[in-house]
Amino acid sequence: LAGAGGSVLERGGGTGRRAVPMAAAGLVVTGIDSSGAMLSRLQDRVGDAPVTAICGDMVDDLPKGPFDACLVAYNTLFNVLDVDAQRRCFIEVAQRLVPGGVFVVEAIVPDPDAPAGRDVSVRSMTSDRVVLSVSEHLPDDQRSSGQFIEFTESDGVRLRPWAIRWAGIDELDAMAAHAGLELAERHADMAGAPFDDISDHHVSVYRRAR
Repeated sequence: LAGAGGSVLERGGGTGRRAVPMAAAGLVVTGIDSSGAMLSRLQDRVGDAPVTAICGDMVDDLPKGPFDACLVAYNTLFNVLDVDAQRRCFIEVAQRLVPGGVFVVEAIVPDPDAPAGRDVSVRSMTSDRVVLSVSEHLPDDQRSSGQFIEFTESDGVRLRPWAIRWAGIDELDAMAAHAGLELAERHADMAGAPFDDISDHHVSVYRRAR
């Protein structure tokens, strides 16, 4: 698509970390995110680049399209906490892709042996800033949640909550097939590294039939 004016829909695009480079490569990008604050930062970054920002839900508020590609990067799909809504994500995307268009999903490969429980760890630490990670893992529910707790001398304590409902590769493939998409390729990262049995991340490219 790059350089050909292809259209891309990015779900959960935030401040444009991916949208801006895609636009610079010649793509026309539409980014949807539920955070107005993040989208304001995106608009400050894009300048005259062909990027449209939409504030809305990435399941129910998708623009009509059609799009050549849709991207949902690192675990953003898993921010949708209901399995039926995750299935609808695939259906809504498939309906907005041109024939032959692709849905690119980047996510973790869940560890089937990860135990249930809670964990507290140091995420980062400098002379004036400490960030702790507090999390809870519920494998029977395919859910994890937690807080990043940031301590700074100047600003005190800041909480950044997160929650995901994760899905394994087989489940994602089934969701895609139900929506009329087929797996075209799978890599271990965005650079195209080979995916294998020990990969802990995947980039799966699902294609709508031509």
